[in-house]
Amino acid sequence: MQTSPEFDIVIIGAGPIGLSCGIEAQKAGLSYVILDKGALVNSLYNYPVTMTFFSTSEKLEIGGVPFMSDNPKPKRNEALEYYRRVTLAYRLNVHLFEEVLGVEKSEGLFTVTTSKKTYRAANVIVSTGFYDLPALMHIPGEDLPHVTHYYKDPHFYALQKVVVVGASNSSVDAALETYRKGAQVTMVVRAPEIGRRVKYWVKPDIENRIKEGSIAAHFNSSLLAIRPGEVDIQTPDGLLTLENDFVLVLTGYQPNFDLLRKFGVDLSADDKLYPAHNPDTMETNQAGLYLAGVVCGGMDTHLWFIENSRDHAQKIMQHLLARRHAL
Repeated sequence: MQTSPEFDIVIIGAGPIGLSCGIEAQKAGLSYVILDKGALVNSLYNYPVTMTFFSTSEKLEIGGVPFMSDNPKPKRNEALEYYRRVTLAYRLNVHLFEEVLGVEKSEGLFTVTTSKKTYRAANVIVSTGFYDLPALMHIPGEDLPHVTHYYKDPHFYALQKVVVVGASNSSVDAALETYRKGAQVTMVVRAPEIGRRVKYWVKPDIENRIKEGSIAAHFNSSLLAIRPGEVDIQTPDGLLTLENDFVLVLTGYQPNFDLLRKFGVDLSADDKLYPAHNPDTMETNQAGLYLAGVVCGGMDTHLWFIENSRDHAQKIMQHLLARRHAL
């Protein structure tokens, strides 16, 4: 006799889209549990403390709960407060600091093993985002204690010599904010210019600071090695060695592809590693296993945001309900 599932759905990831999936499951009358290896909206928690969203507050709303902000574009702390209040308002079934280690399927039922227990579910939704795994440079010294792939607070770098690697929003924010706390900042950028996706109200600021010489920038360049007290930079004019106190390697992040492979999700053969799924239902090549949010974009992490993936939860619930009614 087949074992009955403990839940209709196990949702992996308690970010905004994972929470949205829980809300829609609750509205549909489906039993669910949301699991996350970290804190509530863990990726947002790990954003810089001064971070401002590109989106306006209404585009970050989930569950029909208004997001009121004192700013034209909300800040990290406001978002943390908003998603916590949404979670409490819906009394969502969330289990935090519980890492999912594996998912197996047998006789139409998923067994989800975590660091704390095992769950049985008829369906699984993977909404794990991409912010947990930094894109490494694989250079000597990258693992030294004064090197970080996550930037939190500019005050920490006051009066220090700081190298910032990259030219994305996170890199530019770190360069500007640490410079304004008194750091001597050098940017190392592989491209010939600041990234085109940098927030429009920030891009002129960083370009002007570079132009006036307040922030040094080496374009078409790469960091070759990191040592205590100095770094090697390959520039178009040759090898440059600089004195250095801290290195911020802000070269981007990626989804947990190893976890997707463990789940049996097919990935595209190109360097984008798009996970196989039906965009109309969000179901992967594994029946009953769904994707939601940024994880759908593979290495193309700029494809999905909170504002354009909130409807993934509704698509999944519609498909689950239609499948249930067809039985």
